[in-house]
Amino acid sequence: MPAAPPADRQQCDVLVVGGGPAGSTTAAVLAEKGWRVTLLEKERHPRFHIGESLLPHNLPLFKRLGVLEQVDAIGIKKPGVDFTAALEVSGYHEFKFSFALDKSQPYAYEVRRSEFDNLLLRNSAAKGAQVIEGVRVTRVEFPAGGDPVVQAVDEQGRECSWSCRYFVDATGRDTLLSKKFDLKRKNRHHASAAIFGHFLGVDRRAGEDAGNISLYWFQHGWFWMIPLKDGSMSVGAVCRPEYLKQRKNSPPEFLMQTIALAPQEMRHRMRNATLMDNMARATGNYSYQSTRMRGERYIMVGDAFAFIDPVFSSGVLLGMSSGMMGAEAVDVWLREGPAAAESRFRHFERMVLRGVETFSWFIWRFNSPGMRYLMLQPGNPFRVQEAVISLLAGDVYRDIGARSRFWLFKFFYLMFSLKFPRESFRLWLLRVRNPRVAFTGGTTPLDER
Repeated sequence: MPAAPPADRQQCDVLVVGGGPAGSTTAAVLAEKGWRVTLLEKERHPRFHIGESLLPHNLPLFKRLGVLEQVDAIGIKKPGVDFTAALEVSGYHEFKFSFALDKSQPYAYEVRRSEFDNLLLRNSAAKGAQVIEGVRVTRVEFPAGGDPVVQAVDEQGRECSWSCRYFVDATGRDTLLSKKFDLKRKNRHHASAAIFGHFLGVDRRAGEDAGNISLYWFQHGWFWMIPLKDGSMSVGAVCRPEYLKQRKNSPPEFLMQTIALAPQEMRHRMRNATLMDNMARATGNYSYQSTRMRGERYIMVGDAFAFIDPVFSSGVLLGMSSGMMGAEAVDVWLREGPAAAESRFRHFERMVLRGVETFSWFIWRFNSPGMRYLMLQPGNPFRVQEAVISLLAGDVYRDIGARSRFWLFKFFYLMFSLKFPRESFRLWLLRVRNPRVAFTGGTTPLDER
């Protein structure tokens, strides 16, 4: 007869660890279905997080969670993405989400992630989840035939424990279960680093384009400019690690030094810019994917399973989508048992992998000459441009004609890459030789913690 659990061990149906978009979405959906859900978050919200730019296909998820109006209140509408026409030429090419194959999602939002993540976390509590902040999980065990058991410690150093019928790992880049079971596999050929800050006094696009995210290529990588509702602008550079290893000064000075290398139009837009709080932050992109995303009584959602880019707009969509699909599968498991839920879990796995693989293809080639040429020479043969916009808008889980046309886009990419063989080979070689970088000096380290 199994030993009785300790009297102070708390119990729930589902324990979610991690209060980012993936964890909050999972907890909200399962709590709404009537399950006893506990969500543990190691930090206290609101807290800073990178990734302010969202995608149009986040909006159906916001509606499903009942937070669309709240997101609209804290965000600025983002009708599309624009690219500088050339390195030293004014003007830009714009890709509007309204040009996608499905015209029903014509915009997204730009948000401060501290506000956005806090909104989602509070929504999960409003749906009925027990949200406990300032609690760090130290151990997870999965007894054979028994309920998962979690050990944790709070901010005062007090130990606490839970048992649950089902466990959801939403720990993001902490990758709790992936590390525990040795599932994490890094992509050694795709490493980049970003340095960024928030600025006041940056020129925005005129009229309807004011909410666009603007992207600029330069010799060491590419810049983003993301307008926020309070009038500030998130500005950052995604660079190869070898460039950031050259830093000899403070992070704010290095950020301004890097911006000085930007194309003329970007520099002109920042001629009156002031770095807020003289604060520059940094993060590293060391892409990884786990060899599986579920096991006996657990699933991994969002970055806990795979991480492909720290600043590309795909992260929140992939996290929330996997959380929602995972929650639906867990609900069936709790109600009807493992056999009935198996097809739901397989669907969850297929869709998550489809999303990760689609965005990965774009991200890993974004700085290549073939991709630059295609983005700066827009055309729509066989409606390929519409299909690509559909995928980049987040329409990656269904097929309305985008996926077949995506293969044609890949062919075009290959042809134009062959047009620039020397530069394409050079960039490939740099990816293979990517060094690891530690960005110290009071900012977030670039190497994985």
